[in-house]
Amino acid sequence: MSPTKKKEKKDRGLGLHGVMVVMSLMMIMPFMWMMLTSLKTLNEVGNPDWLPATFQWQNYLEVFQVIPFHRFMANSLVVAGWVTLLQVITSSMAAFSFSRLDWPGRDRIFFLYLGTMMLPGLVMLIPNFENMVKFGLVDSYLGLILPMAFSAFGTFLLRQFMMGIPKALDEAAEIDGATKWQLFWNVIMPLSRPGVITLAIFTFMGNFQSFFWPLVMTKSVDKYTLPVGLLFFDGERAQATHLLMAGVTMSVVPLIIVFVLLQRQLISGIQLGGVKG
Repeated sequence: MSPTKKKEKKDRGLGLHGVMVVMSLMMIMPFMWMMLTSLKTLNEVGNPDWLPATFQWQNYLEVFQVIPFHRFMANSLVVAGWVTLLQVITSSMAAFSFSRLDWPGRDRIFFLYLGTMMLPGLVMLIPNFENMVKFGLVDSYLGLILPMAFSAFGTFLLRQFMMGIPKALDEAAEIDGATKWQLFWNVIMPLSRPGVITLAIFTFMGNFQSFFWPLVMTKSVDKYTLPVGLLFFDGERAQATHLLMAGVTMSVVPLIIVFVLLQRQLISGIQLGGVKG
């Protein structure tokens, strides 16, 4: 390669890295503003200065004094954890049926099921709420969890992974006397692990931050999830933005921990899904 082309390639690389740095800063800035605002006094919130005059670390302690933050956090973790577990179970079993089993109308039913992804979540809000009223599950953990336990996206994601697994493995397992359940649990699921972890991360993060469904379903304060519980700072504290930002900052911590611990599996799952899909 000539020196001119090497220089052009180097310049393109520097330009690309420069664009990525600028985009990264743009994405980090709201998070930094949130953290710095959480360390201000209420009077400083409206000031254009990013840095507080004095870092108010006691804001984080005051959050626990004003609202039962630990209770709201526990509710969010329980609901998100159960929804994640149930979605992984139901989506993986449905994906196995749609990808590895032959039965009449399989593909048509799958595409109909996939079509539900086009419906906005708010469209299904009223029917789901009416069903929860009929079953007497309003203001309960079951009411928060059960409607979210099924996912067309999760089924589609895992089906793409399972479609990439050679059919010869099914035949070899059946020759060895494996049942369909043994094929699913001992062969297909271990090979679909990257996809399962990817789905689990997306599901946990999405439901941990869910707002509208818990807002509609919960009436008792002890059933509030964290996003709903943080609304207290818009009422009883007359829009205590500094405390709200402190609560939001702490609510992000579990998501960061999940992402840091499972980022390799997440990236691997997305890459494998893109290749197999």
